[in-house]
Amino acid sequence: MRRYVYRCSVCRTTSPVLFDLPDLADEGQAHRLALHGGHIPDEEIAGQIDRLGRWYAALSPLVALHARIADGLSDLHNEKTMGHYWWASIGAVLILAASAALVVAVFALAL
Repeated sequence: MRRYVYRCSVCRTTSPVLFDLPDLADEGQAHRLALHGGHIPDEEIAGQIDRLGRWYAALSPLVALHARIADGLSDLHNEKTMGHYWWASIGAVLILAASAALVVAVFALAL
């Protein structure tokens, strides 16, 4: 399940976690109308976060991949909560390690 937040850099406020993209657009529009007269604040941010509340865009590629896998595994247990279960984080590491080992083995056999 995707999680989104809206962040206004002028007011220094962050919306609660939202689960639908249309809700994110509505949240941003309501904030702009209520507090900024409809104007768009400079450096306004709206985007997807992981279950730990980190912006995917700010993560390195490997960490983002781990977070997406752990999010998916955690969502199998409960979609609406935040945070990774310990088994989901370990499962994500094992999946990444197995994928890396498979790539190395394929290249070793090809050479």
